[in-house]
Amino acid sequence: MRERSEAIYERACRVIPGGVNSPVRSFRHLRMTPLIVESGSGSQIRDVDGRTYIDYCGSWGSLILGHAHPRIVAAVCEQMAKGSSFGIATEIEERIATKIVGLLPSVEKLRFVNSGTEATMTAMRLARGFTGRPKIIKFTGHYHGHSDALLIQAGSGVASLNPLATSKGVNLSTIADTLCFPFNDFEQIRSFFRTSPLAHEIAAVILEPITANMGVVPPEPGFLEQLREETARIGALLIFDEVVTGFRVGLTGMQGRSKIDPDLTCLGKVIGGGFPVAAIGGKSAILDCLAPLGQVYQAGTLSGNPVAMRAGLETLCLIEQSGFYDSLQKKTDRLTAPIQNALRGKNACLQQASSMFSLFFGPKKVSAKTTLDEEMFVQYFHYLFERGIYISPSSHEACFISSAHTEEQLDFTAGVITAFIGEQLS
Repeated sequence: MRERSEAIYERACRVIPGGVNSPVRSFRHLRMTPLIVESGSGSQIRDVDGRTYIDYCGSWGSLILGHAHPRIVAAVCEQMAKGSSFGIATEIEERIATKIVGLLPSVEKLRFVNSGTEATMTAMRLARGFTGRPKIIKFTGHYHGHSDALLIQAGSGVASLNPLATSKGVNLSTIADTLCFPFNDFEQIRSFFRTSPLAHEIAAVILEPITANMGVVPPEPGFLEQLREETARIGALLIFDEVVTGFRVGLTGMQGRSKIDPDLTCLGKVIGGGFPVAAIGGKSAILDCLAPLGQVYQAGTLSGNPVAMRAGLETLCLIEQSGFYDSLQKKTDRLTAPIQNALRGKNACLQQASSMFSLFFGPKKVSAKTTLDEEMFVQYFHYLFERGIYISPSSHEACFISSAHTEEQLDFTAGVITAFIGEQLS
């Protein structure tokens, strides 16, 4: 029984729509009372009923060092004693900006915001302001936050020039300049850029270089290179949404791993160290179009908040230590290798990129159009949850390994998952 969780959730539903402040937290699709967390430490979280779980969501990938890392806690407390918010420039903003510019190959300047949605929204506005063009291309299944222009139902590429919004309240006029294409479809994107009269109206192409919001789906070899070539040829910008992959797949992000040089990069998650931080970065000539230097407006009272900046800077200093990513990869492989073995011949697949992974039920390979066995995922989530393992509560989201996970926890988790596979999958 989870009596306190149920009572708190019941009270929350009276004052918060659905009882939660982000829809997936409600667990409605899982047919259970949501997790109500009391605390977190290292790789574990504890709910209000006193139950402990090994956490593989990690605040949706933000907590690459785990919960309440002592150095981050100390840094944040030190800053809190000096003041938590000023709405005025501080030195810590320059320090973390300089750190990021020194790590990411394509970023010459950046502007801090408070969420990934703000970052992608600003990136689109900036691309339109810089190029003077109206249209944006996004890809099926890629999530870039909840700004109106990107809440588009995935369509059939260029045939969906007037696609339907995936949310009520979004006007068709708002999304008329957003075009959707299938991810990893070389022919459609090439044909559009080479033959469509609309090609020269494209301000930018935005994508997750590794998708993590329809589960982990990497790009096919050569796809990112093709996008770079085609956008450069017509003078459109290439925007990498690295809110998830930035500093998760390595110190140089996916752009460093792929050796692709995007014009703009959206960051979030890891750079906040558990606090609400995001950023839009890129070439100086583009970033200088932002006010006060240029005529593209963006502002925020809490942008560059000093407490969040301290947490982010401390995180970046810790993860750039020698061997950090090698250790993280070994931990991930320790978990996923036995699962991969157990899946042979089964109607399921595990996809992995660095320390992100997703277990899909139904298909043996996943794309944006794949139909998943959602009922099996519900059973899988419950099976793990009852055994003290918490994963991202959606079949369309990635799970994450942190440096805080122990070998014993990883082995235990692998054993539970392989047992589920043996019991439930034919």
